Amino acid sequence: MAKQKSYQKKVTPAAPVRPVDELFSGYAVDNSTPANKTLQWFFVPLFAFGFFAFVWSLPFPHIPFLGKYNGFINWASFLLAVAIYAYYKLSPVLSYFILFTLFGFSYLIIQLEYMQKAGGSALWQVSLIILVVGFLGYFTATLAESRQIGIFKKLKNLLIAPLYLWHLIWRKVSVKY
Repeated sequence: MAKQKSYQKKVTPAAPVRPVDELFSGYAVDNSTPANKTLQWFFVPLFAFGFFAFVWSLPFPHIPFLGKYNGFINWASFLLAVAIYAYYKLSPVLSYFILFTLFGFSYLIIQLEYMQKAGGSALWQVSLIILVVGFLGYFTATLAESRQIGIFKKLKNLLIAPLYLWHLIWRKVSVKY
């Protein structure tokens, strides 16, 4: 009797799902309508800029040991460090793009400070208006969803949203992150 060979398919183990991918898939489910997706491209960066600028405008105490560098440290510096660390834990590559985005925001905020010194509106007022418009726009856009989610889930999604937008850009051009 001839021995029969058994052919079994080799099963390759599936790649483990990263926490960032779980967050992105949950975010995509919560924000699935075309109108919401379109509005997010406008309101999420607006909210992020307004929030960063408002934190920047909060008074920071004078620390003598910083010397001439005292003006370069503010509350937004700490926000930037915490945000980049949190995003780095999720996706190192995408965290760099968030960092570059925040550097761009910093440049715009400094320009707003120059305008304030020249007699324009105060930075905190401008940033608060931008923050409120971005916040209300984001939450208005989420009302169009057929599946309503809780306020805390919406706030969590708002924290993930800037990283999610960069994820969409790099996925469109087929770059691994």
